[in-house]
Order: sequence, then structure tokens, then C-alpha cells
Amino acid sequence: MSGASEKIRVRVYGGPTTLIEYGGLRFVTDPTFDPPGEYPMPLPGDHRLVKTAPAPVTAADLGRVDAVLLSHDEHDDNLDHAGRAFLSQAPVVLTTVSGAGRLGGNARGLASWQTAELTRPDGIVTVTGLPARHGPAGCEPITGDVVGFMLTADDLPPVYVSGDNAALDHVKQIAERFAPVDTAILFLGGARMAFAFDGALLTLDSAQGAEATKMLGARRVVPAHYDSWAHFTEGRNEIQAAFADAGLAGRLDFAR
Repeated sequence: MSGASEKIRVRVYGGPTTLIEYGGLRFVTDPTFDPPGEYPMPLPGDHRLVKTAPAPVTAADLGRVDAVLLSHDEHDDNLDHAGRAFLSQAPVVLTTVSGAGRLGGNARGLASWQTAELTRPDGIVTVTGLPARHGPAGCEPITGDVVGFMLTADDLPPVYVSGDNAALDHVKQIAERFAPVDTAILFLGGARMAFAFDGALLTLDSAQGAEATKMLGARRVVPAHYDSWAHFTEGRNEIQAAFADAGLAGRLDFAR
């Protein structure tokens, strides 16, 4: 298992954007490459998403991409203008069922527990769509649908991508089917907005990330989506402290 684990390379490129090399295929999550700026939100009132830092790479820097894993298409901090342009560079974009309908083209929707098989040089990588919820119970009419992903292959351990999930009950369901996983890419940061759901969490915070790690039995945790945007309430220091408190500091890999 350890030898197989070493074949799974992950790099985080700011916000939710990561590059995963798995089974000879290259996956990019939630592409965001715009410079810092503001994005009006389609809600009553003057509410905006604010990007505070540039991406450390451009889309061109990533090279070949075999698939995009897009947790949702409706929020600019998960798919900005340059990210939308980038989607056409991949043979397939796996995302929510509703998002595939909006995006069209190469987008394919995955419902919870639905699978897609991608051909790799010496076999198949299976991508399973996983349940996720972008806020407290009942938030979907406002925040929209979200999907997480599990990558599996016959000769490689599982890799989990949480997407913008705030529900540990969903993590428990995922763990019941897939634990232990090798690598968990957790979207942390404790996203909150004062005007939304009385400031309730929209993504996992650091302590919940540590709890999710225990549920999943994850050997390695790669934090993502905790920086570069103003609506995150926790960053690298808080993540490190929470994992240290939980006795999990050795599992963190910031993959920069």
C-alpha cells in the first residue's frame, strides 16, 4: 500500500484548485485562475465574493489535463472566469447533475454514488460522485447542489475530494463505503458569511476536518480552499492547531 501511495501526487494551487496525478491520469479540481477581484452574488443586497490573492499558476502551466472534478459551477470561488475558459481543455468535466445541464459540452453529471469510468494507460480509474452539502441542512435552494468525488483503481488506494461540504454526516456515509482512504483532499477554511444562515458554516472548519480525517481513516490529508478568499474564517495556522490537538499533525500535507 505504501508503494502505491507514493504514486499519488497532489499539488494545491490556491483556493480549491488542486492537481491530482492518479493512475497515469491528471485531474484538476475546481479551477480558479483569475487575479484578485470582486464577484457580485446573485442574492438580494450588495453581496460579493472577494478574491484576495492571485493563483500561483496559470491554466497553461498545468499542462495536460484528463478530467476536471468540479464540485459545483454556481460560485465564482470554485469556478471563476478563467476557470470556465479552462474547462474546454479537458476531455471531460465531472460535476453535479444540475451543473452539467448548465455547462453542456464536455460536462457530465454525477449523482451521489453514481460512477464514471475513465480509461488510463493500463486500466480504469473509477470516479464516484459523493454526497456533499454547502451549508446547514436545507441550504440547497440558496447554495445549490454540490458533489464530492472518490477516485479508485484496482492497484491504487482511494483518494477523496470533499468539495464544498459542511456536513459530517455525509462524511460518515462516505467512510462506511470507502474507509480507510489514502488521501483526503478536504476543503476547509470554515467559510462563513454573516448574511447567510445566521453565519453558519458553509464548509468544514479545522476541527471538523480533523474529525472527518478520523472517520475516513485517512493516511494523508491535503487541505484546500482555505486561502485566497475573504469569506474564510480559518487558515493554515488554525488547521495545524486543530490537527495537532487531535493528534493528527503528522497526517497533514499542504502540498505546495
